Amino acid sequence: MSEQIYVGVDIGGTAIKVGICNPSGDLLHTYEGPTECEKGTDTVLHNIATYARRIVEESPYDWEQVGGVGVGIAGFLDIPNGIVKVSVNLGLRDVHLKDYLEQHLQKTVRINNDANVAALGEAWAGAGKGVDNCVCYTLGTGVGGGIIINGKIYEGFNGMAGELGHMQIVPDLEAIQCGCGKMGCLETVSSATGIIRMANDAVERGDRTSLSLAEHIMAKEVFDAAKAGDEVASRIVNRAAYYLGKSMASVAVVLNPQRFIVGGGVSKAGEFLFEQIREEFLKYTPEVAAENVTIVPATLGNDAGVVGAAGLILRS
Repeated sequence: MSEQIYVGVDIGGTAIKVGICNPSGDLLHTYEGPTECEKGTDTVLHNIATYARRIVEESPYDWEQVGGVGVGIAGFLDIPNGIVKVSVNLGLRDVHLKDYLEQHLQKTVRINNDANVAALGEAWAGAGKGVDNCVCYTLGTGVGGGIIINGKIYEGFNGMAGELGHMQIVPDLEAIQCGCGKMGCLETVSSATGIIRMANDAVERGDRTSLSLAEHIMAKEVFDAAKAGDEVASRIVNRAAYYLGKSMASVAVVLNPQRFIVGGGVSKAGEFLFEQIREEFLKYTPEVAAENVTIVPATLGNDAGVVGAAGLILRS
């Protein structure tokens, strides 16, 4: 085999997922091993390098065919120099990840923020395939994001571009404090955490809702109740969709992307949620800026990070 391949590494607090992609972004093989943060920085670095080599050794490909290794990691990064400034979940601080891996793997290495990398994965080989300009939202515990311009990640001057969850979009009278310290961030109403908080608040107020019967309210229960006609749950979902659509309207007139891609656990609510987001987007976006813009669900799921990491070599 002479085809060149690219190794992507998606580093999580519990597991490190590694994958091999071809130049088209097809995921050919995957491997997953423990991160072992509790054993310290040296162990985490050793594991990353070991898993990257292992996946190639266990595949039909040779190490000589590897065109480079990309790494996605959560935290504050010095992306050009490949330094992890702080990664709280991994217990890493001032780690020269790029230099370490290039020394141990003898391949070109690029690193980037995990949300950016997932966005690149969707843009390269997922819901954004064939689209040069797109913006990705990840709706999970928080609201993450990534911006792809001309097929490449847009990072901003210090790597903070794409922090969509921290757009301050909720009016002062309705706003609560976000984990970032600011008031009224999108994350406070459109993440799974925000949806659960609004549901618990409604139950504590004594609102008449089927959600009061749940022992532990999760976002899925809120969506299921809304689909079944529960007025309180519907109001919560409407609010989450309203601010998502409105935030996209703001992004549209600044970046004019061709496509918005929405992933994460909350997006699994499907068309019930997406129809409402699209309706709000069209309501608040000038007609010319909204023309031919699509809002679609992500398609790669948990593979987005590893695919996007491999794509860093070709699209950075």
